[in-house]
Amino acid sequence: MWGVWSSRTFVIGGAAAIFAIVCVLPMASMLWGVATAAAPISLLQSAFLDARQRRLLATTISLGLSTAALSAAAGMLLGFVLARTRVPARAALRIALVAPALLPPYVIALAWTSIAGAAAFTLFGAVVSLTTAYFPIAMLATEVGLRRVDPRLEEAALLVTTPRRVLRRISGPLVLPNVIAAALLIFVLAVSEFSVPGVLRVRVFTTEVFSAFAALYDFARATVLSLPLMLVSCAAAWAATGSGKGLIVTRRSLRHVTTDAFDGWSAAGTVLASAGIVVALIVPVSALLIEAVRAQSVLAVMRSSRDAATNSLLLASLGATAVTIVALVLGYARARTTRRVGVVLDVCWLMLFAVPSTVMGIGLIGVWNRAGAAGFVYGTRAMLLLATLSRFVPAGALAAAAIVRAVPDSHEEAAATAGAGWLRTMNRIVLPQIRTGLLAVWVVTFILAFGEVGAGILVAPPGESTLPIRVYTMTANAPPGHVAALALFQCLVVFCPLALLGFVLARQERS
Repeated sequence: MWGVWSSRTFVIGGAAAIFAIVCVLPMASMLWGVATAAAPISLLQSAFLDARQRRLLATTISLGLSTAALSAAAGMLLGFVLARTRVPARAALRIALVAPALLPPYVIALAWTSIAGAAAFTLFGAVVSLTTAYFPIAMLATEVGLRRVDPRLEEAALLVTTPRRVLRRISGPLVLPNVIAAALLIFVLAVSEFSVPGVLRVRVFTTEVFSAFAALYDFARATVLSLPLMLVSCAAAWAATGSGKGLIVTRRSLRHVTTDAFDGWSAAGTVLASAGIVVALIVPVSALLIEAVRAQSVLAVMRSSRDAATNSLLLASLGATAVTIVALVLGYARARTTRRVGVVLDVCWLMLFAVPSTVMGIGLIGVWNRAGAAGFVYGTRAMLLLATLSRFVPAGALAAAAIVRAVPDSHEEAAATAGAGWLRTMNRIVLPQIRTGLLAVWVVTFILAFGEVGAGILVAPPGESTLPIRVYTMTANAPPGHVAALALFQCLVVFCPLALLGFVLARQERS
C-alpha cells in the first residue's frame, strides 16, 4: 500500500531502534560480559554444577510449578463461570477478579504475612501469594478460549448427554491449549518474581542474583547466576507461545455469546465468583487496613513518603505513555507482517518479558554505567524510565498486536486507494477503532510500572526513591502498620485507573 520510504517505514524503524536499545541491548551486554570474562568456564561451572545453585534452581522450579498448577485450577473454574453462566454484573465481577493481578505481588505477600504470621514466610506462603496474584491470567485465558467455542456445539451435545459430560468432552478439550499456555506464562512470571520471595525470605534464583550484584557488585557472577533462570524462563515462554495458538493475536470476535447450556450452574457460579473476590481481594486488603489502623504515626509516615509517591506517579505516567506509543507501533508491525515473522516476534517478546526484573536491571547498569554520553543518563531518573520501558514494552507490543489485528486490512487499503498517507490513515481510521484497547494497555502498564521494584531498586540514582522501593526497604525494619499504610496507598492508586477502565468497558459492553 505504501512505499518503502513512506512515513510508516521510518516510524516502525524508530520504534524498533528504541526496542533494541532498551530491551535487547541490556541482555546482549550481559552475555557479552560473560563471554569476555577472565575465566568464563569456571563461572559457568559455578552456576550449573554448584550444589547450592542446584538447590536454588529446584526451589525456584517448585515455586513456579506449584503456582502455575494452583492458578490454572482456580482460573479454569472462574473463567468458565464468566464465559458460560449467567452471573449478575458480569463486567463488575470480572474487574474485581482481575484486580489482584494488578496489585504489586509483594503487597499481597505483605497482606498474607498479616493474616498467617510466621507461616507465610515459607515456600508455601510464596506459592499462595503468587497464586493470588496470577490466577486471573488463567481465568482470562479460559474465558477467551470458551468465547471462541461455538455454543451451538454444546447445546447440540446437551440433547444426548449431561452438562458435566459436555464440559469434559467438548468444552474442556477445546479450551485446554489456552489453559496450558496461561499456566506456562504463570510459571515464567513466578520463577522470575523477585519481590515476593524477597519479602517472605525464600531463597530463589532472583534473590540470589540480586544479592550477588548488590552486595558484591560482581557483574559477571550475577550474570552467570541468572543464566539457568533465563534458560528455564525462555523455554517456558517459547512453549507458551506454541501452546496458546491464537491466545496472543486473533481476528475473531470475543464478544459474549449467550447460551442456555449451563444455566443450571449460574447460582453456584455466582457463589464461586464471590468467594474468589473475597479470598483474593477483600481479605488481603482488609488485613492491610486493620494493620494500618492499629499503627501509630501513620500520617507522619505518609508525609515522609510523599516525594517517593510523587516520583512513582510521575514516572509511571511517563513510562506508561512511552510504552503505549512504542508498543502501538511494534504491535502494528507485528499485526501486518507475515505469519512466520509474527510467530518469531511473539516468541522474542514473550521471552524478553520473561527476563526477571533484577536481571534486566543489571543489564541496564552494564549498558549505561560507563564513560561518555551514556554516563549522563546513568545516575538520573531517566534510568527508572528506561527500566519501565525495558520491562513492559514487550508485553505492551503483544497486547497492541492483538488490538490492531481487530482492524481489517481492507480499511487501510481503502484509505491508501483514496490517496491518504499512512500517518493520516492511522490517525483517522485505525486509532479511533482501537482507542479503548490502547487505554487498557496504558492503564495496565501504569499499574505495573507503579508497582515495579526489581529493576528500579538496582538502577535508582542515589537519593531518589519510588514508593515500591520505599515500601520494600521498610519491610526489614519498619513497624508492620507503617508498611501496611503505604501498601494500602498503592492499592488505592491501582484501583482508581482500574475503576475508570472498568467503567469504560462496562459502557462499551452495554452498547
